[in-house]
Amino acid sequence: MLQSKLFTRTLRNAPKDEPSLNAQLLTRGGFIYKNSAGIYSFLPLGWRVVKKIEAIVREEMDAIGGQEMLMSALHDKHYLQKTGRWDVDVVFKVSGAGDKEPQYNASWTHEEIIAEIASKYVSSYRDFPFAAYQIQTKFRNEPRAKSGILRGREFLMKDLYSFHVSEEDLLRYYAEAGKAYTKVFDRVGTHAVYTLAAGGDFTMSNTHEFQVIVPVGEDTIFVCEKCEYAENEEIAKLKEGDSCPKCGGKVRKEKSVEVGNIFPLGTKYSEAFNLQFINEKGEKQYVVMGSYGIGISRLMGVIVEKYNDKGGILWPESVAPFRVHLLSLGGADGMPLYEKLQKSGVEVLYDDRDTSAGQKFAEADLIGIPWRMVVSPKVGEGKVELKRRNEEKAEVMDVKEAISRLSR
Repeated sequence: MLQSKLFTRTLRNAPKDEPSLNAQLLTRGGFIYKNSAGIYSFLPLGWRVVKKIEAIVREEMDAIGGQEMLMSALHDKHYLQKTGRWDVDVVFKVSGAGDKEPQYNASWTHEEIIAEIASKYVSSYRDFPFAAYQIQTKFRNEPRAKSGILRGREFLMKDLYSFHVSEEDLLRYYAEAGKAYTKVFDRVGTHAVYTLAAGGDFTMSNTHEFQVIVPVGEDTIFVCEKCEYAENEEIAKLKEGDSCPKCGGKVRKEKSVEVGNIFPLGTKYSEAFNLQFINEKGEKQYVVMGSYGIGISRLMGVIVEKYNDKGGILWPESVAPFRVHLLSLGGADGMPLYEKLQKSGVEVLYDDRDTSAGQKFAEADLIGIPWRMVVSPKVGEGKVELKRRNEEKAEVMDVKEAISRLSR
């Protein structure tokens, strides 16, 4: 992509109404635009990051048998009324034309919808197990929308639901999904701690969260320094300085952000929507369900909170909008190199604008693409200056060598 063709621009200063670092850097870098509190649009650079995260999530969900679909975001109120969730505070209620009272909700979760859908298609134990997921915009009537894209009223989420003939089979898949989640978070560069959390009215036991340790976190966890056994403060029996019951390691207290969660739902939703099957003995039983969520947009914000310096963002290569940022200085023509990089399959943002070297360097740091490549008369014909975003030292090398390194 040619930077001169981007309709967005970087900003020199952070917006005054954005206290969170993730929103400041993403707004300044031209990744997001704030429409109102807790509601953001993803601009071209930001959407490329989102798609990279989504691709990783899809790969890992497909690997554990997830079938991707897309469910409606607007739901008639009878769905939530059946499970007692219509009057939950976070629900956005919507009135249709001619309605005296709200009849719909803009959904923040889909347990009810998927349970009803499944009830129309499965009937025998031979139909199980199976899992379905979606990546969709969710809505939450959030009273504390003040942490950028970490806590929004509108957000992107991956939600997966699994269906089983027994609690034993659910717990088998539950463990499998937990491993897949660990892979997702490791691949995007945000190691997440598998944390025991409280159950709820619609779960059959305790649940688990995936918490990324960052200073801005709204959650508090107690985690073992040795084996990483962790408990959320809400249910924690551990205290800072205790010995871990699993391995004897020292327990520390950390601030963190929840980026994913997994819930063993049991039969609550199956009972509400008459989701049953005939077992091998010819008897009717309720399906056992599980629910598994990942905050896609929140994960993007956590990455920025975790990887930044005084110059701007430092994107991990797996989710960066481009692999290399090409800068032409001193009147050098970078177009031939830009075309070579593209032909080699290297994702490149080419700063072809007629601006100062200082401005180009500053904006490159702010945007945070993993590699910076410079062509200029000073570097010399047939050579480029190549530098990692998170390193100080740049290397001068032949174009062929530089392309080879970026193509690995």
